[in-house]
Amino acid sequence: MKRLINSSFLTVATVLSMGFGGCEKIKDFGDTNTNPNGTTTPVTAGLLTRSIAELGGREGGTSVATMTRPGYYAQYFSETQYPSASLYNLPQLEFNGFYSGFLNDLQNIIRQNTDPSTKDIVSISGSNANQIAVARILKAYAFWTITDRWGDVPYSEALKGNPVPKYDKQEDIYADLLKELKEAVDGFDNGLAVKGDVIFEGDNRKWQRFANSLRMQIALRMSKVYPNAGGQAATEFNAALNHSAGSMQTNADNVAINFPGGAYQNPWYISYVVSARIDDAISSTMTDALSGFNDPRLANYGSTPIGFPYGLNRTAAVAVSPGWGLVLKGDKIDAAEDVILMNAATVLFARAEAAEIGWTNENAQDLYEEAIAVSMAQWGYSGTAVQTYINQNSVRYDEGDPLERIGTQKWFAMYPDGLQAWSEWRRTGFPVLTPAEFAENDTKEIPRRYVYGTGEYGTNNANVKAAAALLSGGDTQDARMWWDKE
Repeated sequence: MKRLINSSFLTVATVLSMGFGGCEKIKDFGDTNTNPNGTTTPVTAGLLTRSIAELGGREGGTSVATMTRPGYYAQYFSETQYPSASLYNLPQLEFNGFYSGFLNDLQNIIRQNTDPSTKDIVSISGSNANQIAVARILKAYAFWTITDRWGDVPYSEALKGNPVPKYDKQEDIYADLLKELKEAVDGFDNGLAVKGDVIFEGDNRKWQRFANSLRMQIALRMSKVYPNAGGQAATEFNAALNHSAGSMQTNADNVAINFPGGAYQNPWYISYVVSARIDDAISSTMTDALSGFNDPRLANYGSTPIGFPYGLNRTAAVAVSPGWGLVLKGDKIDAAEDVILMNAATVLFARAEAAEIGWTNENAQDLYEEAIAVSMAQWGYSGTAVQTYINQNSVRYDEGDPLERIGTQKWFAMYPDGLQAWSEWRRTGFPVLTPAEFAENDTKEIPRRYVYGTGEYGTNNANVKAAAALLSGGDTQDARMWWDKE
């Protein structure tokens, strides 16, 4: 993500220590009045709030759900004035901010709730077991998004004070993420609900559904590595699907970060209203596709239904006639709107695909149509409008390649989460995307990974070189990571 205003660690910590009175909705972002600077033991409710806020877009652009660069690769967005990322300039980006930011906060929550000398003190923010389970789930989610951008990254030796951690293979990271989620989902107890939770307000069952849904998504991403119905990926998928806590099925289960406005503003609001930038628009690829499907969501995805031509250089971009739409509501978006980390429709599409490829005994078509209906409902459409849409030949499940239908509709439903859309496009090839006309990289192809940052080569040289040597073709944006099979 780019062009979002940064907030320093001190600023956010100060806000947390002051409490959140004065605005009715802000109380949802934490109600502790304890100054974390006045004790050697941090207020873990505050750490949780801050880590979630960072995942949603706060502090130095560490968001995963509102990133623009992956959104350019998935062709959700176009750059309107200064094209570079959408023309595939070298994505040589650093990941250390993720480790020192929200991952460190989440690890600290686990540490404080495990340490015999602090676990009783921090239990005021929720039972030790519940806090640990929530932190483990969010850590797994965050690490999943990191490895899916770079491939092999520091994992087993990370967050332990080691300045030169080894890089773990993505295959091993995936295996441990699944283990973490399995243990976390069963780790909740009936004790005090977690405080500082601005996603589910301490609802353990919803956290469990998220964890199970995340397990299914991670398992499905391994589908090209372990394609068989009895293989590791299908086994993990079914274990999560059949867990007694269930998975995300309706929009009430959506993983939505509740930005209250005030000190905690929706990151798109910060970009378009506070910064007053118009560098990003909904792309013509997206608007043309939605229009071709007579899709009513077109009215919601951009500030106007006209997309900005995708992949133009600066000369061509500045010559485009006005009238195109900004991302979502653009400068009309509200400071207090939620940010969705994962929606139920995405999970239902995953189940549809798993059924179609023979991993489960569920009905693929029923799940496909349910997923469309849930996505439509997320944007305010129901009843006849949904059924009319599903009955179109271009949408009907039995009128084409089922996997292509699922992939295209999933691409629609994940908007504006460009990171997940890019990852799914790399895995499935759907929808079929044409690279930028004015692409500047050597291959002229859509990038398949981020390149390791120069900072890593300066501070962790031996380990990053060892990781780069394992990539076919070296540390390039065209190298395919472990699960990205042709």
